[in-house]
Amino acid sequence: MPIVQQGSINTNALSVPNLYVQVVAPQPQLNGVPTNILGVVGTATWGPVNSPTVASGPNDTALQFGAMQARKYDLGTAVYTASLQGASNFKLIRVTDGTDVAASGTLGTGTGITFTAKYTGTLGNSITVVVGTGTNSVSGTVTYKLTVNLPGQLSEVFDNIGGTGNALYVNMAAAINSGLSGLRGPSQYLVATAGSGTTAPTNPSTVTLSGGTDGATTITSSVLVGQDTTPRKGMYALRGTGASVVMLADADDTTQWTLQNTYGLGEGAYMITASPAGDTISNFSTTLATAGIDSYALKAIFGDWCYINDTVNGGITRLVSPQGFIAGKLAALSPEQSSLNKPLQGIIATQKTNVKQQYSDAELASIVAARGEVIANPSPGGTYYSARLGVNASSNASINGDNYPRLTNFIAATLNAGMGQFIGQLQTPNVQASAKATLDNFLQNMFQQRMIQDWKVILDTTNNPQQRVSLGYMQADVKVVYLSVIRYFLVNLDASQTTVIVRNTSPSFQ
Repeated sequence: MPIVQQGSINTNALSVPNLYVQVVAPQPQLNGVPTNILGVVGTATWGPVNSPTVASGPNDTALQFGAMQARKYDLGTAVYTASLQGASNFKLIRVTDGTDVAASGTLGTGTGITFTAKYTGTLGNSITVVVGTGTNSVSGTVTYKLTVNLPGQLSEVFDNIGGTGNALYVNMAAAINSGLSGLRGPSQYLVATAGSGTTAPTNPSTVTLSGGTDGATTITSSVLVGQDTTPRKGMYALRGTGASVVMLADADDTTQWTLQNTYGLGEGAYMITASPAGDTISNFSTTLATAGIDSYALKAIFGDWCYINDTVNGGITRLVSPQGFIAGKLAALSPEQSSLNKPLQGIIATQKTNVKQQYSDAELASIVAARGEVIANPSPGGTYYSARLGVNASSNASINGDNYPRLTNFIAATLNAGMGQFIGQLQTPNVQASAKATLDNFLQNMFQQRMIQDWKVILDTTNNPQQRVSLGYMQADVKVVYLSVIRYFLVNLDASQTTVIVRNTSPSFQ
């Protein structure tokens, strides 16, 4: 009495009388892809270059890329401002201008061993290697202990390293690079290269690495955009990471917006950009028009930059790009939501409010006409900072809200990730019904969570005629109605001593 998976036996060719149990696979389900991944590209004092790295917030970022820096294009600053809005799932790309150098230092006379920081950057200049006596060292059989220290990280201890002459340095390098068998793994802070020295090192002694540079002196927006050829660099290193919202930290060169828009359309990402600090509305409008961008994939923020209190760098007040605040808010929101009128945290002032000014309706109308965004205070809901318009750079009123690219990309990415399971199956009425049910169930779940207003899926003989089916095609026509975002709330007030209200009962005063 065999038990088999459905479809694994030919039921038309059975010859032995028996009970055959076929296990039927459960109805395929679609699980929505994450929409809270925020991709950030910027500079740092440590960490891998052009390599996507996962982080959950400022502390995690500092451990992997060094502390937040008070400078333009800083990766840590962008993560900090975004995390204040609730963003907690980051894919980070560190970039350099190519002049970055890893710190290094030597131990022993005649270059017994050279220690080189695992990553380039100035944080490597704070790495120390302390040479001490091994815990099992005895007279006549001397061993050494190397302790590698990096501020903010746990110390690494490589103990009981033996050997004489040059063999000692070879053994030290092997311990650093490969770890000590059964005791600890290789160093995560540096690599070591044994030289030709034979004289034993001074014990105790300390080697402090030096010469590390960040490669952040001549960074431009084009460096953050990077290249889309192997090996990918900058923004293009985010391909395939699932980052649904992307920002290039402080990249205010508007000539690079076209490339960002193209990436966003192709990768299903919402690109958050900003014009230079202190920009004028007329220049902003001209810039967008000149760029020729009329697309839902890009959100262009007017260059009214924001002041923050930087407690990491001595409590100074710094001017930073508005990108991180809005990108962080969008990443924290469900994809059907808009950034419009949502409170933004951590802003002391904007360039506008810092001089005691507010946006007039005429100024806001000009930014709307330019298809831009701006952070303003007051907001429709009160005296707080928020994204004042909630729009992208499209001129099409039906798709120019934040919710269109976010929700459309979410649905498209989910279908792309889950519906491929039907490729290779035989197109029978049951398979068609199964595919339709899978789509309906996913959209039904969205409807029940109040993410969409309505939907309809057609997948049957009406849109799959036999002529196309015989060529291997199966087609599903999916229509989804989005919930609209309230942008204009009209309240008609008719109030006077002579106003007449007609109703069945009158209110009573208690």
